[in-house]
Amino acid sequence: MNFPLYIAKRYVRSKSSQNAVNIINFITFLVIVIGSAALFIVLSAFAGLKTFSLSFTESFDPQLKALPITGKTFSLTPEQEQKLLAIDGLAHYSKELEEKVSLEHKGKNHIAYIKGIDSNYTKVTGVDSTLYIGDWTINDTQVVSGLGIANILGVTINQFRSPLQVYAFKPGKGSISQQRISSLYNQLPMVIGGIYAVEADLDNKYVFADLRLTQALLEKDSLQVSGVNFKMDEGIDPNTVRPALRAVLGPNVVLKDRQELNSTLYKMLNTENVATYLIFTLVLIIALFNVVGAIIMMILDKQQNSKTLYSLGTTIKELRHIYFVQGILVTGFGGLIGVLIGVLLIWSQLTFSWLMITPSLAYPVKFEFINIVIVLTTIVVLGIIASKVASSRINKKLIES
Repeated sequence: MNFPLYIAKRYVRSKSSQNAVNIINFITFLVIVIGSAALFIVLSAFAGLKTFSLSFTESFDPQLKALPITGKTFSLTPEQEQKLLAIDGLAHYSKELEEKVSLEHKGKNHIAYIKGIDSNYTKVTGVDSTLYIGDWTINDTQVVSGLGIANILGVTINQFRSPLQVYAFKPGKGSISQQRISSLYNQLPMVIGGIYAVEADLDNKYVFADLRLTQALLEKDSLQVSGVNFKMDEGIDPNTVRPALRAVLGPNVVLKDRQELNSTLYKMLNTENVATYLIFTLVLIIALFNVVGAIIMMILDKQQNSKTLYSLGTTIKELRHIYFVQGILVTGFGGLIGVLIGVLLIWSQLTFSWLMITPSLAYPVKFEFINIVIVLTTIVVLGIIASKVASSRINKKLIES
């Protein structure tokens, strides 16, 4: 057996004759356990919050989306649609037309977006799963609105006697002052058949309507769309289908996945994740100063043992290695126990939902193996540094004093 490892293991298991040293060693070990458990729990909680936040975008955003490089719309011809149907790996596609409009109901007004969609839209997104009340019914007379819009305008579902009024500016040129106000916009009465609810910004943003009706409202022809949404077959990576889609849609269209569609949100979440990790790593660095102190106390407590080992032929380098290995064993073992405690707590939250945000919503956490690797790597690296600093205190002068 490796000699320094053997002695270090003996020192870890044995108790000191000085009670104060035992207390310091116990506190040091406890700090490592708590610190590693806390870091794992925080990373798991943040992973859960990230997944929870991104689940909102997954309800509205497809796997891939085609958008015009310039302008607001582009044309999708029947020939292109036939070619899209022939692409291997593509399960469904859906056309949409989106534009900002003014909504009015009984004197209350709100600026939002009308999104004209076809019948395939619910096949490429999970938007219908966000339905709060009513039915996902979209036709020539009915739309689906966000909960925020309904609250702002004081409108509810199936109000046929007092429908929602949608106003969209007419496309054209010329001075507005030279035209009558009523000639500037198209007006369309629509009844809300269903209301969706996701989160505040999205709930205040969209009214889903029939694509052909929206094209008529905005005075667009049947080929003009603002986007095409794509869903792949099960198990197909969207990036493998991108080249075929680009070849069909041409150079004037850009394809974006969910991360590219929500690049600001992803950057914010990733930045917060890194910041959280760095903050808790700083806490661990401060906590692991205890390891330095504990090893130094152990060196002083075992000074006579070190003299004996030195007299028997052990080199200064080997003595340093003994306490270096001891520090790594303490931090590694403490980190492992801390991670196990963290795993048990995360598992209990996933299984029993003992921590709730609302009576019906458990605090979101997510178990990821990478977090175990991150925590153990952080603990071991910091433990190596702390052990190296502490063990370097051993020198010939200290042994012979």
